[in-house]
Amino acid sequence: MSLTKFNFLGYSKSWWLVLLAGILMVICGFAYWFWPSAGFAIASQIFGWVLILVGIVQLIVAAGPRYPKGWGWWIAGGMIDMFIGFLMVRSIMLSEMVFPYFLALIFLYWGITMIISSVNGHKGKYWWLYLVNGILLMLIGFFFIEAGWVQNMMMVSFLTSLAFIYWGFSICMVAYDIKPAADNGGLEK
Repeated sequence: MSLTKFNFLGYSKSWWLVLLAGILMVICGFAYWFWPSAGFAIASQIFGWVLILVGIVQLIVAAGPRYPKGWGWWIAGGMIDMFIGFLMVRSIMLSEMVFPYFLALIFLYWGITMIISSVNGHKGKYWWLYLVNGILLMLIGFFFIEAGWVQNMMMVSFLTSLAFIYWGFSICMVAYDIKPAADNGGLEK
């Protein structure tokens, strides 16, 4: 295994599902950016369903017949995303009150995952991109904690749209990284 092919999350033939989930998150982020008057409750419900979808995609990738190397992280992330998504769609009042904290938990988890990924792949060519991505995701998580504390809905709305746009692009980057190499005709382990 060459160090240029080292990948913390492994490789999967379902990379295109991860790419679609990332694109959907970018679209939802831009929709909320341009139509913030649609309401905070509607946004929390939409993002709850998006989180359920992203969690399902993560579980599909981890449960495939040739599961990726980092399948445990995929399962943990999928379960957390689905749990938070189901809590958000269950109750509008609950989702409005704890929406910033749910998002903070998700972004902190994925920030830690990306930082661990960068440490594991520190001999690869672009390991530092995962480190920068992890730090930015954790910073967004801390901003959500602060926004929830002061209950500033405009700040939460702005952070939500910005974070989901960034997170969608980040997921698209991961999708490209887990795409199997075409030269060997199969998945790398």
